[in-house]
This record gives sequence, C-alpha cells and structure tokens, in this order.
Amino acid sequence: MKKNLSNLQKSIKVKFKNLNLLQKSLTHKSYDIINNYEKLEFLGDRVLGLVISKKLIDLYPEEKEGILDKKLASLVNKNVCSYIGKKLKLYDFILMGNLTNKNTKIENKIISDCCEALIGAIYLEKDFDFTEKFILKTWDELIKSSKITQVDSKTKLQEYSLKKYKTLPTYKLISSTGPKHKPSFKIAVKLKHSKFIEAIGSSKKNAEQAAAKEFLKLLVKS
Repeated sequence: MKKNLSNLQKSIKVKFKNLNLLQKSLTHKSYDIINNYEKLEFLGDRVLGLVISKKLIDLYPEEKEGILDKKLASLVNKNVCSYIGKKLKLYDFILMGNLTNKNTKIENKIISDCCEALIGAIYLEKDFDFTEKFILKTWDELIKSSKITQVDSKTKLQEYSLKKYKTLPTYKLISSTGPKHKPSFKIAVKLKHSKFIEAIGSSKKNAEQAAAKEFLKLLVKS
C-alpha cells in the first residue's frame, strides 16, 4: 500500500514532481524486489560524502587529511544517517513487505539506508546545488560539533612512530582468556628499539587502544 508523501515533502521542504522517485527512495526490497531504494542509496551515499567533504575543506583549510578523514567518517556513517532519518521521521513512510502493523519497529540500518536514498532522489529530482543546501541545512548541528575531534591513542602512537622511526608500531596478542560472553585480551605494543608494553581489554581493539595509551604515558614521562 503506497503512502501519502505530502507531509514528508512539507517537513523536508522538497517538492517532488516525480513522486515515484520519492516513493522508491523509501521502498525496501522486501516490498518490491525491483523498484526499491538500493541504487538511490548507492548514489546518495556518494553525494553526501562529496558535500560533507567539500564543507570540511572549506571549514578547516589548514587541517591535515587524516583529521579531515576522521571528521568525515563521524558525519556520514550509518549511525548518523539513522539519526537524521529519525529526525525526518522517515520511518512513517518506509514501505516494507514484513510490516505487520504500525507498531513494528524498523531497523536503524533501513532508516539509515533510506536517508541516503532520499538524498539520491533529491539529487535526481533537483540538482547538486539544491541537494548540497538540503544536506548542509539538515547536517548543520552535526557539522558544527565536528570542530571537536578526539584522536584516539592508537592513532596518536602511530603518528608518533611514523614521524620518529618511519615505521608503524608492532602489536602482539599475549593471551586471550575468559568465557565467550566476557573475554579478556592482553595485547602488547612496541616501537622500534623499545620494549613491549602490555594492557588488557574486553576486545582486541580495546586492548590495543589500552596498550597504546600506556605507551603514550611513558613517552610523556620520558
């Protein structure tokens, strides 16, 4: 059953001549195996990335590429697109084949996909300039918060090692213990000419971050 999209058009302030295009951006493959949002999602993802990348370069002309890349990743990931999709209340308009009643919860990933597909649909319906304005207005709050970027310990240690030794840090798994639902990993890290420094974490990734953090503490003291 098709949904009335007039309220959505009013809320996003985009008037579509081709309503089928808008509907397609909100149609899951479980509802229509052919005319669904997948290709529009593919397009919207690229348009979103281009617009945000361009904006970040304008905002931070002196920033290094690595930091810009982290800012970009924090602004265009699936969690953010899901957040935006919920703000736009896309869940009220999504068509799925397995929605048995109005109370059925739609997965965050699908809301995120539809958000990107909507951007793709706006781009095809209007043009790049219009779509750019829509994205920048919709992402405005998040873009402003991108001024604060936390660089994690592993990245800091990697940058230090590359600058001083022209090589990456070496990480080594020491042990893996505990039950499957609550594992504990001990990881060690070393730089060129240094000894291994160990740390423990609930995952390999967390343990590597912890080890890098401990190593950085030693660098500060030395």
